[in-house]
Amino acid sequence: MDGARPLAGDRFPMLHRLCCCLIVLTVAGCATTGARPAFSPHSLPDFSQSGSAIVPDRWWQEFEDPALNLQVERALGGNFDLAAAVQRLRAARAVTRREASDLFPDLNGFADLGHTFRPQTNRTRSNWGLNASYQVDLWGRIQSRIDAERLRADATQNDYQTIALTVAAEVARTWYALVESRAQRRLLDDQLATNQEGLEVVRQRFAKGQGGSPDVLRQEQLVESTREQITVVEADIEVLEHQLAILTGQPPQDAQYRTGTRFPGLPEAPFVGLPSDLLSRRPDVRADYLAFAASDRDVEVAVTDQYPRLDLTASLINSAENPEAVFRDWFLSIGGQLIGPLLDGGQRRAEVERTKAVRCQRFSEYRQTVLIALQEVEDGLALEYWQQQRIARLEDQQRLAADASSQLAQRYITGEASYLDILSANQSEQRLQRSLLAARLDQILIRIGLYLALAGDFDTRPEIPLELPEDLPVIPVRGDSTRPGEAAKPLEALPEPRAPQVETVPLQLQSAFGEISLIRPVKFQEDDCRSAIRLCNDEIPADPSFLTETDWPHE
Repeated sequence: MDGARPLAGDRFPMLHRLCCCLIVLTVAGCATTGARPAFSPHSLPDFSQSGSAIVPDRWWQEFEDPALNLQVERALGGNFDLAAAVQRLRAARAVTRREASDLFPDLNGFADLGHTFRPQTNRTRSNWGLNASYQVDLWGRIQSRIDAERLRADATQNDYQTIALTVAAEVARTWYALVESRAQRRLLDDQLATNQEGLEVVRQRFAKGQGGSPDVLRQEQLVESTREQITVVEADIEVLEHQLAILTGQPPQDAQYRTGTRFPGLPEAPFVGLPSDLLSRRPDVRADYLAFAASDRDVEVAVTDQYPRLDLTASLINSAENPEAVFRDWFLSIGGQLIGPLLDGGQRRAEVERTKAVRCQRFSEYRQTVLIALQEVEDGLALEYWQQQRIARLEDQQRLAADASSQLAQRYITGEASYLDILSANQSEQRLQRSLLAARLDQILIRIGLYLALAGDFDTRPEIPLELPEDLPVIPVRGDSTRPGEAAKPLEALPEPRAPQVETVPLQLQSAFGEISLIRPVKFQEDDCRSAIRLCNDEIPADPSFLTETDWPHE
């Protein structure tokens, strides 16, 4: 016994010195995050022009088209891309909860029963009890993992909102493309009737010897050309109906939509606001920012993974060799284990470098998303201005072509004009009529694109009953075999749309790289730019001078 005391006394100081050396070695071997540049304090320039109308979140209601509103509501409730996005959001939130479980100890119950056969007497031994383990979050590694997944879940929610906006825009584009095709069909029917009347006139003149057979052939060719245009438009109508059915989650086989042939009046030009306001509204910008912030938390996890880890364990065991001893002998065991990496072949350091590279990648993607958002607004403003000019020029051309056709028709009757002159004038007028319809559709599509570029997220739950008012045209879908001129069947009731519940839980993210304060749905504080840009190392080649500290979304 006396000889054992010095040996035991020497063991504990040696263990103490070993732990100290282990901590020093691991801390000294940990990688740093490197230099981090800051944004240049230059504000973004204002947009080139702006209207005065404040656009609501449900921007498609600006067209005051109840039939369009109905189709958008159907799409929000039935589109399968949107339904898949909801499931991705649920999965992301489940991952966050899974990571958060590491903050709590694991408690397991166990029981085992063994029977030993011996030459003299058999022995039966039973053990049962509880086993608990807990990893102490010394360096915030677990919390950083939780924060990263929570940020990714918020980014996924913004992705869902982006998809909802895109689906609404696709429904609106398809709907008005269908309106334009119906209008083109109606116009072509009128042009066909006009050309057939002209054919009768040419034939009568040929019968009287006042014209040649080539005139008749040219007019017949014009009639057939008009019929060919009708077949093209009919094909476009059917394809657009299929596309709209898929967007609303319906089978395309028998889908038909009676849209009418009139475009709505173009709403007043929207107020675009400041570029910083745009960045706070757009869910795709917020999603990329959150992905960037989540990648920074991944860097923290990789860095702290190089530090020692402290695990605590506790066990409460009951052991008995016969039924009478059950609940009598209890054993309590408590222990701790400090584990620190010494040699790993550079694996952890490589992971740090990888996560830092991904962080800079996410930052560059975020910057690109910001620029694209600004470009989409500027493109929409420019295209709408020039489209208005184009429509005005087309209207002037159509008026002049109509006057020319009328005058040439009179001169043709009196023999003062040749048939080729009147044929060319008729073709030019009819071509301008079709071009003007297409230009009006382009104007609507440009406005839809501008609304989408300015739009923010919205509550995707339907706001209107999914029923057709009596004064609206019937829109049969979902296997309805109704054809034009037949009575339509009533629409089926749609299920409640699968929309996520919006959370408003405040979230404070602390890290070795700075602090980010978020509110879900995400709204950023003014300090977020200052803290977030410090996260990216000096591997970024360009100076991001297009952003400032006040250009970011804020409360």
